[in-house]
Amino acid sequence: MKLITWISTLASVCLLSSCSMMVSQQAGKQSVSSSLMDFLYPKKEDRAVLNEEIPVLTLPVKVGIAFVPSSGWQNRSMHKKDEYELLEKVKASFVKYDYIDRIEVIPSTYLAGGEGFTTLEQVGRLYNVDVIALVSYDQVTQSLENNAALLYWTIVGMYVIPGNENTIQTFVDTAVFDIKSRKMLFRAPGISKLEKRTTAIGIDETIAEKSMEGFDIAVKDMTKNLDDELARFKVRVKEEKIAKVEHSSQYSGGAVDIYVGLLLLMLLCARVKGHFSLCSFKQ
Repeated sequence: MKLITWISTLASVCLLSSCSMMVSQQAGKQSVSSSLMDFLYPKKEDRAVLNEEIPVLTLPVKVGIAFVPSSGWQNRSMHKKDEYELLEKVKASFVKYDYIDRIEVIPSTYLAGGEGFTTLEQVGRLYNVDVIALVSYDQVTQSLENNAALLYWTIVGMYVIPGNENTIQTFVDTAVFDIKSRKMLFRAPGISKLEKRTTAIGIDETIAEKSMEGFDIAVKDMTKNLDDELARFKVRVKEEKIAKVEHSSQYSGGAVDIYVGLLLLMLLCARVKGHFSLCSFKQ
């Protein structure tokens, strides 16, 4: 009798250890990512080539924003609608600066299957942009059964008791490149980590929900850092000589102080001239 009980218990443990695998394809450790280096340099030998050219930026610059195409577990690749909504949040970081003309959100499908900078040049001509911000990401999901699943399986059932520990870690990174010179101007990272207990039967729904939430939090963190980098960019151009700057005939940014100064000077001259005229009349 004891032998039968022991065999039954062992069989139950084995069943419980694999229950998540039976009800979900997302149990265990899964990841989805988009590699900036793999996209820009499909030929690894090109990564060692050093480009000494200094970017020449014509202000105001036209900026494109796009997600680097994903790789890895394709079933969890980001939906195009979600990509667009996240890129709109990144776009908001750029619009406040006078040295930026306009920002185009570019679907990642235009970059998929491309050849690095050659593809960026084609997209740049298509959208008429000079600079492109590439958003890459790496999201790792781990779903493990905990002791609660084993302890309460025969009493209540996996539909009620949270028996899986789900952890989702997300890293996003925006790298801004001058398309013509192929030089990176600056970059900004963002991270998030989420944890949620769930039943084995609820893994798929929880991971789908937390996956998008993880991206949203990481992008918010990244946009704060991106905003700081954009604010510092003018200073770095002047002090670190990371780029040369030219101005188009349509650009007025940075010239406002000059115009104000000239206006004040004209008013001052008019006032002085009026004063002398008044003195001459009195005499």
